[in-house]
Amino acid sequence: MTRGVRAHERGMTLIEVLIAMSILAFIAVAMYSSFDGMRRSRAGIERITDRYREGRLAMARMAREIESAYLSEHKPIDPSFWVKKTIFQGKPGSPGARLDFNSFSNRVLRRNARESDQVELSYFAGEDPDRRGVYDLLRRQSTMLDDKPDKGGRIDVMASDIDLFDLEYLDPLSGLWRDEWDSVSVVGERGRLPRQVKITLVMNNGERAAGSARKQKIRLVSKVSIFVRDPLTFGVR
Repeated sequence: MTRGVRAHERGMTLIEVLIAMSILAFIAVAMYSSFDGMRRSRAGIERITDRYREGRLAMARMAREIESAYLSEHKPIDPSFWVKKTIFQGKPGSPGARLDFNSFSNRVLRRNARESDQVELSYFAGEDPDRRGVYDLLRRQSTMLDDKPDKGGRIDVMASDIDLFDLEYLDPLSGLWRDEWDSVSVVGERGRLPRQVKITLVMNNGERAAGSARKQKIRLVSKVSIFVRDPLTFGVR
């Protein structure tokens, strides 16, 4: 009886303790890996959602502003008094095209602000000053119209880390898409606006491809019609 009770009451051996600790450590590591994977997956989904939102907001803003583009034939008789000039100039480029134009899309946010709905705008790609080789989609805005509609104003980032920004213009006369437009040049489309503008924006850091460590790109495409196709001539003799 005494020998049986002692055998029953004796504790765990060192090997049994080590085995139990190993099992607990394995379970803890597995749980941590599972939760860490869930955390990273959630962070990745949120990042991709933010990237799509950033791209869609940029596309929506460009669409709203391009569809309100205009040209004006209001010019002084004496060229020396020429202080305002309107253009619609699009040039191809890599990694991004450039578009300079005038638009009726300015939103006056301050009471008694000396602004109208007219604005000078530019879209182009510029290198990120903090990351070499990384390009952002930039937007230039100037509410003070002058004789240099492609310069001045404030520059903001519309979309970060882009791979491509491309613009095409539908010629209403030929019905063909063109990769450049110039409403000022005599040999170009002087005094004319395109019927539509096709916007292509490709952004980096999208979803990962299946079975690959590389991230896919986010590609957004939109076509915008321009409402005011003929130059403004009211009040012009």
